[in-house]
Amino acid sequence: MQSDSNLRETLRSIDHKSYPAYKSLRGSYRFADYVLSIDHVQGDPFAAPSHVRVTVDAKAAAFPEYAMKNTRTRTALADELLRTFAAQINHFTFKAKGSGKSGLISVTHCGQEILTRTACEVNEKEITARFAVGFPANGRTINARELEKILFTYLPECVKHSFYYKNLDARRIRDAVELAEDQQAVRDQLKEQGLVAFVADDAVLPRESGISSRPMKQSVAFTSPESLRVTMQLPHRGAVTGMGIPKGITLIVGGGYHGKSTLLTALELGVYNHIAGDGREFVITDETALKLRSEDGRFIKDVDISMFINDLPNGKDTHHFSTEDASGSTSQAAGIVEGMEAGSRLFLLDEDTSATNFMVRDAFMQKVVSPDKEPITPFLSRARDLYEQAGISTILVAGSSGAFFHIADTVIQMDRYKPVDITKKAKALCKEFPISEEKPHPFALPHSHRIMEKDKNGATKRRDYRSGAVRKNEPERLKLKTMGTDGFAIGKQTVDLRYLEQLIDSEQTACLGMLLKYAVEHLVDGKRTIAEVVVQLQKELETSGMHFLAENGIVSGGYAMPRVQEMYSCFNRYRV
Repeated sequence: MQSDSNLRETLRSIDHKSYPAYKSLRGSYRFADYVLSIDHVQGDPFAAPSHVRVTVDAKAAAFPEYAMKNTRTRTALADELLRTFAAQINHFTFKAKGSGKSGLISVTHCGQEILTRTACEVNEKEITARFAVGFPANGRTINARELEKILFTYLPECVKHSFYYKNLDARRIRDAVELAEDQQAVRDQLKEQGLVAFVADDAVLPRESGISSRPMKQSVAFTSPESLRVTMQLPHRGAVTGMGIPKGITLIVGGGYHGKSTLLTALELGVYNHIAGDGREFVITDETALKLRSEDGRFIKDVDISMFINDLPNGKDTHHFSTEDASGSTSQAAGIVEGMEAGSRLFLLDEDTSATNFMVRDAFMQKVVSPDKEPITPFLSRARDLYEQAGISTILVAGSSGAFFHIADTVIQMDRYKPVDITKKAKALCKEFPISEEKPHPFALPHSHRIMEKDKNGATKRRDYRSGAVRKNEPERLKLKTMGTDGFAIGKQTVDLRYLEQLIDSEQTACLGMLLKYAVEHLVDGKRTIAEVVVQLQKELETSGMHFLAENGIVSGGYAMPRVQEMYSCFNRYRV
C-alpha cells in the first residue's frame, strides 16, 4: 500500500498527459483517516466513471456497540451512513471541471426502503464505501490538478462528516438502529400472533404521486377497526397498536378510489423495512409474501400447473408445462407454483391485474360451459386448499365479483382510506346469495423440477487479446446490461422483470443479473434444478455477501440484495 503523498506525486507527474496515463493510479493509498482505493479507471472522460473505494477502520469510526452488535443493526447503520455520504457528495459533484464526466462524484441514492447494499458496508473491522468519480480531463488530456482537488480536498471532507461517529448526529444514528430493531420485533410477533401482516395506527399509506414513493401530505392517517386491532410490544417504542391481518384468506373490498390498491401496495412493500418519516415504518408483512399477477407472453418451462390447469384439448401435459408465450391465466398459475417453490407463505393478488378466467367462473358460465369442458380450475376453488393443505395465506383485492366473499375468513372494506371490518355482514349476505360451487380435481402439491441449462448462443469464449486464441480452462463469459428495474440483457436474450412488483431498486436488478450470470457460468450443469442452484447461491451470499460476484477482483458499488422470491422469479424467466 502506498501513501497519500505517493498519490499526489503520481498525479503531478501525469498532468497534461494522454488520458490512459490515469491507469497508473490504480491501487490503494493510506490517508490520515482512511484508505483510498482506486479499483477501476475509466478509459476516457466520456466513459462510465472510475470506481473508487474508501475504507475506514471501525475502531477509529467509534460507533457505539448498540449500532455494531449484529447484522440487523449494522445494515441500518450502513443505510444511514450511505444517505449521509450521498448528501455530502452532492455538495462537491462537478465542482472540479473538465470534459465529459469530469468532476462527477456519485454514489447510490437510496429510496424509502432499507436494503443491504455494496455501496456501503459495515462490519466489525471496517466501514467501506464504494462510489464513482469522473477523472477530469480537458478533451482527452489529463487535468490532474482538478482530480487532486477531488481526492485531497473534497473527499476528505465527505468522509470526515459521513463515517465518524463524533461528527454525526448521534440521535439520528440511534433512531435508525432502534427503528430497525422495532421493525424486526413486529416481524417476530406476526408469527407469534398468527398474523401475516400488521398496519400501525396513524400510518400514512398514500404516496405523493404515481412516480414518487414519498408520503402524501395531508393524507388520511390509517386507523384500525377495533375488531382487528392488535398490540405489538416493541423494545424501544413500547406498545404500538394497529390492524393485524390474520392467516387465512383476507378480502379487501370497497368503492373505486377508496384505498383498496393503496393498502395492497403498502402490504406488498411491507416485506422491506422503511426509513423514519416514510409513513409506512410499521406496515410489516410476512417477509416471504409474493405479489402475483397475470403476465401475457411470459416464458414458462417445466412447471407443474396441474392444480389449476388440466385436460387441455391438445393433450399437453400440465405436470411439466412449457410455453414460449403464456396466456394470462397460465402465467398466473405458473407464478403461484413458482412462489410455492420459493417458500412463500402469503400471496397478494389484485383482481384488476389478474386473469379473469383464472380467478373465478360464475354460475351462469358453469351452466353454459360444463366443468368437464373447462380445463381451468379457478383460484376461487383453490385458495382454501392452498391455506389448509399448503399453509399459504391469501390477501385479495376484489371489486367486481362477489364470489370471493364465500371463501374469505376476513373481509375488510376500505371507505375513504379507512378500513372497516365487515366480515360478519359479508358472511350473513353469503347465506342470502349462495353460489354454485365447482368441485375441483383433488388437491396435490406441485412437483416442478426445472433443470437449468446454458444458453449456448449467448456466451462468449475468453480469448487472448493479442492472438485471438481461445484461452484454455477458462469459463465462457456472458455480457450483462441492466435496464433499470425492468430487467436485464444477458448474452443475447433479455430477462423481463417488469411485472415483479416487489422489485423496487435497479441495484437489486443488477444483482439478480449477476447472480444469474454467476449461476450460468459456474453452477449450471444440465443436472441441477433451479431450487438447487438458488440454494447454492444463498449459501454463497450468507458466507461472503455479494462479494463473490466480483469481476476482475472488483466489487461493484451498484448491487442491492434481492429476496429469494425475486431470485426464483428471475431464474424462471431465463429462456433456456
